[in-house]
Amino acid sequence: MATRWGLCGAGKISHDFSVAMKTLPPGDHQTAVIASRSLERSKEFAQQHGIPKAYGSYEELANDPDIDVVYLGVLHTEHWRVGLLFLQAGKNVLCEKPFAMNSQQVKDLVDAAEKNNVFLMEAIWSRCFPVHAEVRRLLAEEAVGEVKLVRAYFGSPQLHIPRSVRKEMGGGALLDIGVYCLQFVLMVFNGERPQSITATGVLLASGVDESVVVVMKFSRNRMAVCTFSIAVPLPNDAVISGTKGTIKVLGPMHCPTTLVVNDKETEHPLPEPGLPLNFTNSTGLRYEAEEVRQCILKGLKQSPLMPLSDSILLTEIMDEIRKQVGVVFNEDSQ
Repeated sequence: MATRWGLCGAGKISHDFSVAMKTLPPGDHQTAVIASRSLERSKEFAQQHGIPKAYGSYEELANDPDIDVVYLGVLHTEHWRVGLLFLQAGKNVLCEKPFAMNSQQVKDLVDAAEKNNVFLMEAIWSRCFPVHAEVRRLLAEEAVGEVKLVRAYFGSPQLHIPRSVRKEMGGGALLDIGVYCLQFVLMVFNGERPQSITATGVLLASGVDESVVVVMKFSRNRMAVCTFSIAVPLPNDAVISGTKGTIKVLGPMHCPTTLVVNDKETEHPLPEPGLPLNFTNSTGLRYEAEEVRQCILKGLKQSPLMPLSDSILLTEIMDEIRKQVGVVFNEDSQ
């Protein structure tokens, strides 16, 4: 039986997700419904992507009994409210990153998933890429000895994009792209909580973070450095330095196809898209879709690749970074 997907939100990321789904066997995955707040927009999207059903409200999707899992691709300021709608309706959910605006909202979503006995995963697609699977294998084998230092850079000029710079749209470098650097560190250190977090950054006039540098210290004298910015391009790579060598995830580190281990390079190419994409390497969204399918088939309520404990810790770290840098969202006082 194919896993029947309902897409929530008809924006750029949902477009790319739908294109990526077409690279998977139709017997395994079916995009059955698109829902947005505009029926006209949903119908347009459905026509472009060959989706049989279109809804003009999220509630209709929440009430559709013929859907196995909802892909939540709305703006992250809406993840908490809309996520709760689907979870409380008993729907399995794959929620785009960042999971929510702060750790309290994330805990609310996790609680709702547990209470309603449904699957929930934050769509940190990076974790599902073959390159990241290879990184985890190498680390488990201690291929580069004991890891002492991890560094991750992500910089992308986005000051011209309203959602990147406006506070009411959850703007700033941290929630949009910094999350990828931080999740990589947590993956390398197996979801361990850092002993200390030191963050410094510069804010835009709108009150969101433009560029941030984070230094984290872990047990056994291990460290991580993350640098991210929406003002300038950065190498967008990640480097794991161990006592016996180095693992480099070449840019784009959040959706990688190239891995260099002690100067030996391997390629993991992606399938070609059937329609133009909005974001880099978006056919790689297929990997998280397949991960969700496998979890649901096994009866799991969370993914071992991106467990809910990692999502909670990730958001708690981001809360602490925002506190140190001075970014406060309206959601923080709710």
